[in-house]
Amino acid sequence: MHKVLVVDDDKVLQQTVKQALEYHYFKVDVADNGKEAVGAVYREKYDLVVMDVNMPEMDGLEALTEIKKHDSSIIVLILTAYSNVSDAVRAVKEGAFNYLEKPITTDNLVALIKRALKARSMVETTAFSAPTLSLGNDGDDKFVGESNSMQKVFDVISKLAKVNTPVLIRGESGTGKELVAKAIHYNGPRKDNKFVAINCGAISENLIESELFGHEKGAFTGADSRKIGKFQFAEGGTLFLDEIGDISAQMQVKLLRVLQERKFTPVGSNREFTADVRIIAASHQPFEEMIKDNRFREDLFYRLNVLPVYLPPLRDRTTDIPHLVNYYINYFNNVHSLEIKGASPEALKAMQTYSWPGNIRELRNTVEHSFIMESTDQLTFAALPYKIKNEDGSKEYAGNETSNAIIDFKEIKNSVLDNDNGENPGADYQFTFATQEDGQVKLDFQRAKDQFEQEFIRQALKLNKGKINQTALNANIPKKTLLRKIEKYEIIPKDYY
Repeated sequence: MHKVLVVDDDKVLQQTVKQALEYHYFKVDVADNGKEAVGAVYREKYDLVVMDVNMPEMDGLEALTEIKKHDSSIIVLILTAYSNVSDAVRAVKEGAFNYLEKPITTDNLVALIKRALKARSMVETTAFSAPTLSLGNDGDDKFVGESNSMQKVFDVISKLAKVNTPVLIRGESGTGKELVAKAIHYNGPRKDNKFVAINCGAISENLIESELFGHEKGAFTGADSRKIGKFQFAEGGTLFLDEIGDISAQMQVKLLRVLQERKFTPVGSNREFTADVRIIAASHQPFEEMIKDNRFREDLFYRLNVLPVYLPPLRDRTTDIPHLVNYYINYFNNVHSLEIKGASPEALKAMQTYSWPGNIRELRNTVEHSFIMESTDQLTFAALPYKIKNEDGSKEYAGNETSNAIIDFKEIKNSVLDNDNGENPGADYQFTFATQEDGQVKLDFQRAKDQFEQEFIRQALKLNKGKINQTALNANIPKKTLLRKIEKYEIIPKDYY
C-alpha cells in the first residue's frame, strides 16, 4: 500500500483529499504546513506528497526543496490556485512531478497520482540497469547497483530531467539503455509529450534519413506520399536514438546540424522545420576507438556526451543478481499467477558465476524459463537452463540429487538400475543379445537401441525424481519425444518420485 502525505492549511480540503485517497486504498497522513511536512518526511517514509503552495510558517516551494534534499525519490504533487500557477510551474522545475489547479477533482488527482507512481516505478526498474554517472577524468566513476543505490539513481535521473541537454547512454546490449531513456523522459518536463524510439542499426542507410527527417511525395522511388519523420513526430517530446554508433558519416553530419541549429529539412523538400525535441542517444560501440579510426565524428560525440550515463555489464555487478532475481520473481508471480517464494542458494550461486553475455535481458528470460520448468514453490538449480548450470561444459552440477542430471552413455552403462525393472541396485547395466540355435550371437541394432532408450529414460527419470519437464530439460530430450517413449516402453514416471 502506497503511503501519501497531504499538506494543506485548509482543513476541509485536507480531509476531503485524505478521504478520497483512502477510498482508493492509499495510506494517508496529513500536515498543516510545510514545516510540519518536512518533519513528517524526516520521521516517516512516504511514496508521495500532495502539497499546497501558500501555507503559513513554510510555504510549499520551501518545503519541496527540503523534502527533495532529504529524499529525492519522494514524488511531490503541487496544488495551487489559478493565480499562483507560475509558482507551480517553478515547483515542477525544482523537482515536483506536476501540479493541479484548485478546485481539484478526485478523479483528476487519483489519475495524476497513478501516473506519478508509474513514472517512479520506471525509475525503480531502471535502477536494476545500474547507471553510472561519469564524474570527471579521475576515473572514479560510481556505478549504481540495487543495494544502497536507489537514492543515487534518483539523483542521476533528477539531474538529467531538469535540463534539456542531449544524453548519451553507453553499455552492452541488454543492459537496459532504453529503460534509462524512458525514466529520464517520464520524470522530466517533457513527460506529457511523446517518447519516440528508433533503432538506427536496424534501418538501412538509404532509409534512415527519411525515417528521421521525413520526405516529400516523389522525393525518391517508392515515395508515393508525404511522410512525417521521427523528429517531427516527437515534437515537444524525446527522441531516443538507439545504436547511434551505427549511422553513416553522412547522417552524422545531418544529425550534428540538428543538434547545433535545432533545424532539419525533409528529403526532397525546400522547407526547414524547427526541432523542439530532446535527444537521448545510446550505443554499445567504443566511440573513442571509432573517433581515432574516423568512423565517428568527434564533434558529434561531444555534442551528445554532455552528461554520459554508463551501464556496466551484469558480470561486473554479480552482487546485484540476488536482488534482480527477486525483482523478476515478483514480476512473474504476477504475470503467471504463481507463488514462487524465491530462489535456492544453489540456483543463485549458479547465476552469480555465469557470465551473462545477454546481461539483464538474458537474466529476465532465465527467470521466466525457470518459472515454467519449476514444480516447487522455489526456483531450484534443476529448473535453470542447461547453459547456466554448466556454462563451460566441464563443471559438475552442484546441489541435490536432481542437480546431478548429466545423462550420457557412460552413466547408462554404469547404471545401478536393473535392465528389466530398475529394482536391482547392485547390477551393472549391460546390453543383452539374443542367441541363435547354433549358439552365435544375433546382433540387432534396433533391439539394442530400444534397450538403450529404455534405460536412458529410466535413469533420467530417477535423477529428476519422475518430473517430466525437468527430465526433458536436463536430459536434452524434447518433451513430446520423452512422452512418446514413456508410452512406448510403458514406463511409469511416478515410480521414480
